[in-house]
Amino acid sequence: MPLTFTLDPAVTPALRDGVVELWTNVSNAGGAVGFVPPVSREEIRPELVRHLVAMAEGRTRLLVGQDAAGEVAATAFLTFNTHRLMRHWVWLYTVMVHPKHQGRGYGRDLLAAAADAARGFDGITAIRLTCRGGLGLERFYGGCGYKEVGRVPGAIRVADGDDRDDITMLLPLT
Repeated sequence: MPLTFTLDPAVTPALRDGVVELWTNVSNAGGAVGFVPPVSREEIRPELVRHLVAMAEGRTRLLVGQDAAGEVAATAFLTFNTHRLMRHWVWLYTVMVHPKHQGRGYGRDLLAAAADAARGFDGITAIRLTCRGGLGLERFYGGCGYKEVGRVPGAIRVADGDDRDDITMLLPLT
């Protein structure tokens, strides 16, 4: 059964808890979403609060995918640029699909929904994202139409002796 995607859902306690739960599960399954396992909900919650503040200020939009039971199964944050010369593209952050839903095409569905959402924003012609090297994510994003446009070797330190490339990907929307 496909996910139902909503842009800018009402931020209820259930939604906040669902996003924190998703983020915790994805992180602890080894997902490259800003944390290294093991991580707790309490460690993730302040990062979500930062995203929620950006949403309240109109700088970030939230896309949520819910499963048939109404549970948060996928998310992505679309963030607008504040630099006057870069307002024609958005960043895509914290792209997550719950581990129990992976392998069903929901990641591709999430990226397609994010691209559809971005196409609805005034003046937006592209999406940029970064991903952590060493996990094959650039191949996944490439299969969804993104092109690798930059790479900084060893820019992400996952642990002592485990440095990964920071890869920038771009999806033109026109």
